[in-house]
Amino acid sequence: MTPDLITFGETMGLLLAQPGLPLEHADGFRRSVAGAESNTAVGMARLGHSVGWFGRVGDDPFGHAALRMMRGEGVDVSGALIDDTRPTGLLVRDAHAQRPIEVCYYRSGSAGSSLRPADVDEQWIASARSLHFTGITAALSEDARAATEKAAQVAREAGVPVSVDPNIRRKLADGPRWRELLRPLTGYADLVLTGLDEAGEINGHSDMRDTAAWFLDRGAELVVLKLGAEGVWATDGAEEWFRRAAEVPIVDPVGAGDAFNAGFLSARLRGLSVPEALTEGVVVAGNVVQVAGDMDGLPNSRLLELTRSSEQVTTR
Repeated sequence: MTPDLITFGETMGLLLAQPGLPLEHADGFRRSVAGAESNTAVGMARLGHSVGWFGRVGDDPFGHAALRMMRGEGVDVSGALIDDTRPTGLLVRDAHAQRPIEVCYYRSGSAGSSLRPADVDEQWIASARSLHFTGITAALSEDARAATEKAAQVAREAGVPVSVDPNIRRKLADGPRWRELLRPLTGYADLVLTGLDEAGEINGHSDMRDTAAWFLDRGAELVVLKLGAEGVWATDGAEEWFRRAAEVPIVDPVGAGDAFNAGFLSARLRGLSVPEALTEGVVVAGNVVQVAGDMDGLPNSRLLELTRSSEQVTTR
């Protein structure tokens, strides 16, 4: 089967403190799985797409649980590797609706950070309808950066559309390092899905149109700027579109951006227009933020249809 989308990166074990308690005082945690790319992969699989994910996990309970979860969700992980010399990375965080979330990463020297160019299956990527990656993978190590660039190059040469979400994590690198990593990598993108602040970190612009023009001038066909609680804005250089964020109770905002990506990419692969795809992304993200955890709120196609019919998503 031709994959609708292939993505890759680091998937970690997640220990999520009970909602509302600061991490320092939490004494109960729920074990789950976290990773920007695997979040998007699971989201698209639930919406009915054939999706592949590859990366490295450790030969440990967190690694095996991550692969088992993705397989159970219908994600093809046949390209994933189990590394018996390095552990699966671990993410520990709390969850709050109205104040900053504290995140602790334990991923230095992890299996995920040891992804290398030889792990990239060129034929698999060339067979896909699309490739999606984030800047996180490139920031993990020089080998992971080289693997990211190789995957992007393979897709470009095969005519496979590429989407990129910078997904900047300040704990992984400082501003100059992110610019060094992301300026060349976003040059492979047909579609850029980014926060406005992240885009400004890359290109130095604060205005939406200026920052979008920077990506468009470097080859992107469409730029989508995620504006948090305000909504999302997109342009192809000729037209502009806006959708407000879904008005829903927020329990845990983490994972909203990955969920939006899943909804938007799903809609575009199904042939929907940009404004329709923005609406899909907003609705999927609105489902996720109402539930604690990165993936639990990701809807299937039936729930998406029910939510879409009841949501008041307005335009400007």
